[in-house]
Amino acid sequence: MSHRLQESADAVVLAPAAPASASVIWLHGLGADGHDFVPIVPELQLPAAPPIRFVFPHARVRSVTLNMGMRMRAWFDIKTLTAEGRADEAGIRESTELLGKFIAAERAVGVAAERIIVAGFSQGGAIAMHGALRYPERLAGILALSSYLPLQATLAAELADANRRTPILMCHGQYDPVLPIELGVKAREWLRAAGYPVDWKEYPIQHQVCLPEIQDISEWCRVVLS
Repeated sequence: MSHRLQESADAVVLAPAAPASASVIWLHGLGADGHDFVPIVPELQLPAAPPIRFVFPHARVRSVTLNMGMRMRAWFDIKTLTAEGRADEAGIRESTELLGKFIAAERAVGVAAERIIVAGFSQGGAIAMHGALRYPERLAGILALSSYLPLQATLAAELADANRRTPILMCHGQYDPVLPIELGVKAREWLRAAGYPVDWKEYPIQHQVCLPEIQDISEWCRVVLS
């Protein structure tokens, strides 16, 4: 599948040659930007049909407490590496609202909600899960890489029935020192207990993405967008 690259202040977009009938909105991790996962798209080796648009939003620049207050692109603040320290509710909800605007933009150009995958790595994966599980219309799938489930205390009351059967793929490195695999496992078990169809993959890597993982993502995308 060939794409042309388009850039704006808000995102990097890989647009297919034909009008898109599906979209992937992919959120980067802490300190990165929308360019971070652009090189992975060719490695997915997805077929030309259906034509898929990949949207890689930029998080806004904000001060991150954990990094001595340095300003960087982040979906929310992190005060400490504890669950409580990661729970910047205001930032999480602000970025979730932004995700909703990107979904609305795809719908405005003719892509149905049920043809949109919401994806993210690390902090971006947290926003992907937080936002997609609460989104009021059925999505094609949720992809969370090296991530976790934030604000679990409010989740049960806020879940959207529309996405209770939406396919979820969670991938995690077994030796991740940034987001230990236990955080991913805890999220997986919570979701499965709530009845969500979670496909879980783990790899002998740290906080990164590897070729077998990219191949698993490719196969999953083919299935959920078939």
